[in-house]
Amino acid sequence: MGYLYDCHVHTSEVSPCGKVPAQEMAQLYKEAGYSGIVITDHYYDGYFNTLTGSWDKQVDAYLMGYRMAKAVGDEIGLDVLLGLELRFVGSPEDYLVYGVDEEFLRTYPRLYEYTLMSFYDLVEDMDILIIQAHPFRPGLKVASPHLLHGVEVYNGNPRHNSRNDLALEYGERHRLIMTASSDAHQYGDIGRGGMYLSTPIQNGRELVQWLREHPRPMIKKTGKEAS
Repeated sequence: MGYLYDCHVHTSEVSPCGKVPAQEMAQLYKEAGYSGIVITDHYYDGYFNTLTGSWDKQVDAYLMGYRMAKAVGDEIGLDVLLGLELRFVGSPEDYLVYGVDEEFLRTYPRLYEYTLMSFYDLVEDMDILIIQAHPFRPGLKVASPHLLHGVEVYNGNPRHNSRNDLALEYGERHRLIMTASSDAHQYGDIGRGGMYLSTPIQNGRELVQWLREHPRPMIKKTGKEAS
């Protein structure tokens, strides 16, 4: 079947809505049979406005959940990758960003002050993907396909109606990269979604390369598999 990854996972250390500590999150995903996870804590002005000190110190605070999860992952054999769930000022939409690293976050501060268009222009020539998360939830607006690399076509969060069927249709119609995840915040969210990869992934850039080559991976839906 391949290597199972969840590419939309939050930690309680950073995401205000997260309820599971990073170290425990990594352990639980390993026990659930996953090969890896991407920590995509919320990156938005409301979080960073609570922080003080230099931008480097703020980045260190943001990376806390990822670093704690990765330390456990390295011990138990779970790949833990860095990603973002980015929200721009004045917009309720969220975007999963894959391929970023610590150097990128320090070089380009306050990404939430960009617009989707200006952020797309920034990363256009980088090995970075912009995937709109749960684009068809009520109250949200799907972005132009020209400003996206992909869409999350399955979001397993049980507290929201993500209307995944509409996301799948949109991704297929516009030939976008299609991803699937648990969108894990709470204990009951763990293992509700994911993607089967044909090879283990060690970092965000490898994930980007794999998704570019496999834009429609086999996905896991709340314990059921679908292609």
